[in-house]
Amino acid sequence: MKSPKRICIIGGGASGLTAIKCCLDECLIPVCYERSGDIGGLWRYTEEKTVGACVYKSTIINTSKEMMCFSDFPIPEHFPNFMHNTKIVEYFRMYANKFGLDKHIQFKTEVVSCEFARDYHETGRWIVRSKNIETKEEVVNLFDGIIVAVGHHAVPYLPLSSFAGFELFGGGHMHSHDYRNFNGFENKRVLVVGIGNSGGDISVELSRVAKQVFLSTRRGAWVMNRVDDYGLPLDIVRINRFNQFLLNKLPSAVTNFYGQTVLNKKFDHETYGLRPKHAVLSQVKNNETDLYKYIWPPQLERSTLAVVGAIQPGGAVNPISELQCRWITRLFKGLSELPSKPTMNFYIQRQKDDMKKRYYATQRHTVQVDYVKYMDELAAEIGVKPNLLRLAIMDPVLAYKVFFHACTPYQYRLSGPGKWKQARENIMTQHERVKLPLKTRPSVHKTGLSHFLSFFLVAVIAIFIYLTI
Repeated sequence: MKSPKRICIIGGGASGLTAIKCCLDECLIPVCYERSGDIGGLWRYTEEKTVGACVYKSTIINTSKEMMCFSDFPIPEHFPNFMHNTKIVEYFRMYANKFGLDKHIQFKTEVVSCEFARDYHETGRWIVRSKNIETKEEVVNLFDGIIVAVGHHAVPYLPLSSFAGFELFGGGHMHSHDYRNFNGFENKRVLVVGIGNSGGDISVELSRVAKQVFLSTRRGAWVMNRVDDYGLPLDIVRINRFNQFLLNKLPSAVTNFYGQTVLNKKFDHETYGLRPKHAVLSQVKNNETDLYKYIWPPQLERSTLAVVGAIQPGGAVNPISELQCRWITRLFKGLSELPSKPTMNFYIQRQKDDMKKRYYATQRHTVQVDYVKYMDELAAEIGVKPNLLRLAIMDPVLAYKVFFHACTPYQYRLSGPGKWKQARENIMTQHERVKLPLKTRPSVHKTGLSHFLSFFLVAVIAIFIYLTI
């Protein structure tokens, strides 16, 4: 019998932790190298400037807990829907303890180099050189595969050299990568360049203490609220298979018009100087809920936030998701196969062409994906994509939830490799867990859809989908 394959994992953040877990699930031997002294990656706040990414002290995640959780380890129901960074690290710690992940991590260790082994073309093995940051000792190991689990926030993008005359600027400057809190910005005039989520968050935070804040954006942005109808998380309400079906079938002009109308009802983007030329589905939305509340005319002598025109830097690539790790580890195990190189090149080029048509050209937008569509593509490769027609026949109530309700990670544990017996229960009760932290007193009012109506709707939709495929 062959010995288990050894897999090198670079990074002990969210992606690194799930990579370790997926390796263990497939009976692989994971060895994770983490440069810092603890897990958590960018979500573990520290006052010190770090080599990798780090959130600022006030950061609250934009993704709700039911959408961001690991698929076989729900976030505690009493946790807030949108967690502060300390709660996220607490959840990661619970996950690591539950599955014994820490013992597979070498902390204070960085990867110096990764090179092909001499027999790489026959075995696919790698030579990895690592170094202990404290002792400076270097070690060379042989691995059967590598998972790079370092997110795109690890290295800041600094376009300052492209600003004409920047060398003449006498004030201080920093990248949001190094921002920790508002200390030192009190009663100052501050220019924030870029209207991504970090730019919006920092602008709002500084506008409470600074003399004046200018938010610089070349294109403007569509700003979303974290919560949607009935005060529920936006992603829980909007990210589902039914909406993805409409997005695939309806003309983009229709979906963009609807999306922009909904956003402008909250506040008119034209009036606030934020409306971009591009459509709402052609960019990553800004999720700073309070941004519009702090926009005031710049001539006012008070702590204000003004939107001005300038240059906006881009982003980089997305981190590895849990579903990607499940697929990758199955590749290492030999349970899945990569398509041929021509097929992969064709698929990559098609994806790039589609992204160019939809998004305006920046680094961060050319790597965006539609959540449900992308996850289903990966799930189909693994063999864990939900079969809606089968569910409609065997379990119509569950089928209704899977199609109309939020596409939470539990859906990819219903069947196939990695099937989890509690997946159905978590799908059926996910809305209760969303509402639990919001309830400060008991309520006697109950609302819901009957099982009969659920079955009827699912049957109609299943027939419609079947006839349109």
